[in-house]
Amino acid sequence: MILIYGSQRDFDALTGRPGAQAPWSAEDLAKMGAFMEAWNNDLIESGEFVDAQGLTAPVHARRVSLRDGVPVVTDGPYAETQEVLAGYNIVECDSFDRATEIAARLAGTPHPEGAALEHAWHVDVRPIAGSRHELDL
Repeated sequence: MILIYGSQRDFDALTGRPGAQAPWSAEDLAKMGAFMEAWNNDLIESGEFVDAQGLTAPVHARRVSLRDGVPVVTDGPYAETQEVLAGYNIVECDSFDRATEIAARLAGTPHPEGAALEHAWHVDVRPIAGSRHELDL
């Protein structure tokens, strides 16, 4: 599984929310969309694509915890959290190293020139528990 991260500020810039710092232009969004479409299509053509989903902005998240055995629900975004899961991709490939190569291609995702990202850009690659590649580790 390839996990992609963002922040509320990143979501605001992508969606052009009023007051967002450095909002993305329609051209910037089109470049990113074309890149992601080509990346996904390459995985479909190679037979490695399983699933991919983006998630809604952190402002729509709810965190559920227990306090003295009682569920406590907190609406997002969370001030103490600088980054949140923004989406995921599941790939089925020959090795954990190949999954890492696939994820590394995301480093070339287009963004507006001079855009200040909320956090250092990265994705995580993790085998799904019970998968054949969990044993590769």
